[in-house]
Amino acid sequence: MLNITSRKHDDSAPSASERAMSLWLSAEVVTLSWSRLKPRSVDLVCFPEMIFTGYVFPDATSILPYLEEPKTGPTSIFCSELASHLHCHVLAGYPERLRPDEVERGVTIQVESVPELGDDEEELEEMKDTRIDRVGANSAVLYGPDGKWVGGYRKTNLFKTDMTWAKPGTGLATFYLPPPLGTLTLGICMDLNPIQPATWSLEEGPYEVADHAVMTDSDTVVLLNAWLASSSADDNDGTSEDWQVVQYWAARLRPLWARKEGQGDGKEVLVVVCNRCGEENGVTFAGSSAMFSMNRSVGRPKLLHVMGRKDEDVQVWSP
Repeated sequence: MLNITSRKHDDSAPSASERAMSLWLSAEVVTLSWSRLKPRSVDLVCFPEMIFTGYVFPDATSILPYLEEPKTGPTSIFCSELASHLHCHVLAGYPERLRPDEVERGVTIQVESVPELGDDEEELEEMKDTRIDRVGANSAVLYGPDGKWVGGYRKTNLFKTDMTWAKPGTGLATFYLPPPLGTLTLGICMDLNPIQPATWSLEEGPYEVADHAVMTDSDTVVLLNAWLASSSADDNDGTSEDWQVVQYWAARLRPLWARKEGQGDGKEVLVVVCNRCGEENGVTFAGSSAMFSMNRSVGRPKLLHVMGRKDEDVQVWSP
């Protein structure tokens, strides 16, 4: 499990050598962090959303130099080598370059306010009048213990930051992996929120990620995030975790842990949320990566592990 401080960038396009050096340095830092792990000592390594490139890009032009080809891009190569070295599965987020026939030009953004995310109404109104180019996808890649590509996923429910350049995916991903991971549901950050224009209530939902996990009988749920810090996060409050965010994640997965009349006993589902920490271009991330055990037989989520808001670290977690 990794909480990593995001890299800051300005709005000017970097040269090819600058891009290569930035990615090399990021990979070197991560490699040094993981060097203490022994092969076959872990089952799954998770990296946050868009781990090596940063997350906050104002438009398609600014992110174009950072887009990567699936399977052959820097993030894919890094994950392949790490998976092969540790003999485990590796998940990481990255900005995927679309094929020319997938690129969409002059798209009008359709966006609604999400109060839970503290959306700025004026900012969203301005976005509605903006035409953007969809040149990439906010994606994730999964590699297996042999270093081979297992599959990819494109974020379906885009956050306002993604909407300036990314094309949405078509639904959550499910992977059928060997024990102990088993059936794994994968989402990216905003996928945990209701898909617009749906409105959410605690009792009625909708609960897209949790319902998908129930429908596919998933054993593991993984979310790779760049979730923003909550308004309640305060450096002077005496706590290191962003509890408002952690509690919200658990609440949005209610069908995995809430008892319901007429339902049989549930099974344990392990939920891993791997979140970005630090600041980037004026945006502060919540950190607080966490692991939960969720079981409808228990009737409440059990928090197994959590990191601090500012923890930049590698941690090995067991259920």
